[in-house]
Amino acid sequence: MSVIILLNGNLYSQYQNVMITNTGSPNEPTICINPKNTNQLAAGSNLNFYFYSTNGGFSWSKATLTSTYSVWGDPAITVDTSGHFYYGHLTNPSGSYFIDRIVVQKSTNGGINWNNGSYMAYVPPKQQDKEWLCVDPYTNNIYSTWTQFDRYGSSNPLDSSIILFSRSTDAGATWSNALRINKKAGDCVDEDNTVEGAVPCTGPNGEIYTSWSGPLGIVMNKSTNHGITWMNEDKFVTSQPGGWDFGIPGIYRANGLPVTACDLSNGPYRGTVYINWSDQRNGETDTDVWLIKSTDGGVTWGIPKRVNDDPSGKQQFFTWMTIDQKTGYLYFVFYDRRNYTDNRTDVYMAKSTDGGETFQNFAVSSTPFTPSASTFFGDYTNITAYNGKVRPIWTRLDNSSLSLYTAIVDFVTNVKTVNTDTPSSYRLYDNFPNPFNPVTTIKFDITNTSDIHSNVVIKIYDTNGKEAETIMDASLSPGTYEIEWDASDYASGAYYCKLEAPGYSESKMMILLK
Repeated sequence: MSVIILLNGNLYSQYQNVMITNTGSPNEPTICINPKNTNQLAAGSNLNFYFYSTNGGFSWSKATLTSTYSVWGDPAITVDTSGHFYYGHLTNPSGSYFIDRIVVQKSTNGGINWNNGSYMAYVPPKQQDKEWLCVDPYTNNIYSTWTQFDRYGSSNPLDSSIILFSRSTDAGATWSNALRINKKAGDCVDEDNTVEGAVPCTGPNGEIYTSWSGPLGIVMNKSTNHGITWMNEDKFVTSQPGGWDFGIPGIYRANGLPVTACDLSNGPYRGTVYINWSDQRNGETDTDVWLIKSTDGGVTWGIPKRVNDDPSGKQQFFTWMTIDQKTGYLYFVFYDRRNYTDNRTDVYMAKSTDGGETFQNFAVSSTPFTPSASTFFGDYTNITAYNGKVRPIWTRLDNSSLSLYTAIVDFVTNVKTVNTDTPSSYRLYDNFPNPFNPVTTIKFDITNTSDIHSNVVIKIYDTNGKEAETIMDASLSPGTYEIEWDASDYASGAYYCKLEAPGYSESKMMILLK
């Protein structure tokens, strides 16, 4: 639920903050929402923690992830078409060597429990780092890209870093042999000339895209046959002035590594590929967040657009991006110092509803914090979204203690405002048409409550009282609204529509005739 606050003479939309944990010095978080059930979220953090929520992120449980392969940071979580979560991470096994493989563990119960995992790229003595995962929603294939070091941290010019790819076609049980997909290698120093930051995504025709930073700037590659083969050359996307490894006052280590995503929605920008990163092209005291896009499958790229909309001269860093694949809207999260002259730091989000042409910025952290250069924050934040439910995740520091937070950021995406006048009472109208096939419109009134918004839930039930679908769960201001229910996936018969709001509940019968 949101309220409006005044900060430094500017209005900000402030969202409810939820602390996930403040124990174990957590950092470098990942978060993922289940599109099959948006009340389910899974999250992870360094070095070996996992978290799960069953109520949309309002409360969380914490546990330690274990595997016989060991668990050692760089968490990355994705979800498949069955609603099963996958947690990728690095290793540091006893009796072996540091980061010897990439391990992926699976949960089939909403992130509550995880199996022992499977692994890819065990090729001693090479070392594997900074993996990320994605799922192709059309095949349920799981894809992973990451960096392989000949010897991590080595300055020997004979040692190099490369980008590798692997896939699982059996829901994470096994993984293909690692395939090198980049042509220009980097060094092993783990700085600007190291190739890092490969985040994979899939396109609407089964394409796989990923980009990374390194000695050439930001480059990308693409596969059109589910990862079997890739383009013969690295495709240059854009320069990254100042490199991907840069300094931010008060931050132990910072980077501007790219995040790649593709619009799979049925919206007007379906198929557009986006890359988000940060750099210091405007100076060391003016780090900015950037976005570039391709509308032709990565063949050509546009010009970089600045995502943060404040006047120049302030620091924005540790960005991450996601696409709501129901709406095609882009959401970004990043640390932001626009409101201060010192190292105090807010967490901001940006939203784009026009394919990355314009951006709405707003604060999501309830209070600023001041980081310490002696405290490791990890290398990234993260954000997840589906059908208007957006959950960022970030690390903050208070009194030398690290904690993880999310914010309850909900946008109503499927509701039409009919009238903004305040009705005298709540009301659920008869749906129309009724009978219907397969789409019907549900109209309802929302009146004043003790808050400026009311949390409204609309659910559909069958004649046995079994819930068929939740079609809305969001905060609404007073007014009259309409929402459509598409019953294409349901059989003919009687259904009940139930509206629940503070102190109010009403149901109406609907007839589906096919």
